[in-house]
Amino acid sequence: MQTAQLDNGILNNYAQEPKMYYAQYPSYDQQQRYKLQGGIAALFVSALIFTSIAISAIVG
Repeated sequence: MQTAQLDNGILNNYAQEPKMYYAQYPSYDQQQRYKLQGGIAALFVSALIFTSIAISAIVG
């Protein structure tokens, strides 16, 4: 942890910053998994929207 002292004597503690690195381009398998996860998420959101519309049609 880095500590700096101001002119009036107050100490400030700063956390160490992690080393930066470049992200690796996803492999073909990772890209396919991302597509599958996106499709599942889209189906889930569509099901939520359909459910809310169906319930408000029944109640309202």
